[in-house]
Order: sequence, then structure tokens, then C-alpha cells
Amino acid sequence: MEEIINRVANSKLKTFDLEEIYPEGKRVLFDIKDWLYEELILKEKDFRDSVKNHNWEQYKNSFVAVNCSVDAIVPSWAFMLVASELIPFANKVVIGDLELLETVIYQELIGFLDLRDFANKPVIIKGCAEKPIPASAFAFLIEKLQPIAKSIMFGEACSTVPLYKSKN
Repeated sequence: MEEIINRVANSKLKTFDLEEIYPEGKRVLFDIKDWLYEELILKEKDFRDSVKNHNWEQYKNSFVAVNCSVDAIVPSWAFMLVASELIPFANKVVIGDLELLETVIYQELIGFLDLRDFANKPVIIKGCAEKPIPASAFAFLIEKLQPIAKSIMFGEACSTVPLYKSKN
């Protein structure tokens, strides 16, 4: 019987799985609507009292998106005030929704990656994930890999879609 050779394992192919760099920690959507008068108007004194009396420690090691889910005119300082209280406890704070939060997290993570191991190699960006990886994370990764990789594909080693091939 002939020995089965795993050509994928023996190839120079490098796989990058965005799920592997996903930081663990609770994701929280902090909605300030409950601190608005009739969920419509920001009364500064009442708002500041709510901020002052809130238990911010509950957000320790969390990733927090601060938003307002109702159609109210909220001054920028209100979001900034909430963010200033969250920053000592949370891993990351953004003003926006959970998708923006994940986008910012991945943008920062990918920005700090050392990708020298991928230089002049064919790279597969793994496509399937169980964690909420924003579509923009794939663009951030391609932007960082494209100047150094020999080629970039998307999918799994057994079934890839070519995305980029170096002209060299």
C-alpha cells in the first residue's frame, strides 16, 4: 500500500486564522438612553448624577461600546464623560455599536502583528469562524499581508479562493 502524503502540511502554505487573535472578554453595549429625561432630553445635572452613582467596576476587563439607541440629540461631551469613567476599568471603549467595537479591536490587534513569518509565502486567510469577526478585519489583514506575502487566498487549505498574487 502506498503511503498517503499530506501535501498541504508539507507545503510552504501559511494559514492565518483571525479567530486565534480574538481577545477574550465580555462585550457590552452601554446605552445612555435610560439616563435621558423621558429617553429624549439630556438634563446635565441628572445625567452627571447618574454617571457619578453608577457602578463602573462591573465593566472590569470588558470591551464596551457606548451609544444611545433612541433618536435624541446628545452632546458629544456626554459620551466622553461616560467613556472617561469606563476607561479605568474596561479593556477598550468606543462610542458606537458592537460592530464598531469589534472593528476597532481588530484594527488595533492587526496593526501590532508581526507578520515576518508570512514574508514571501503563500498565505491562506481562514474563512470560517465562530466568533464575531467583522468583515473589515479581513481588509485590515490583507492590507498588512499584501506587501509581504507571495500570494493570499481565502478559505481552507482544501478549498481556497485566490485573492492576490505578487507580481515578483
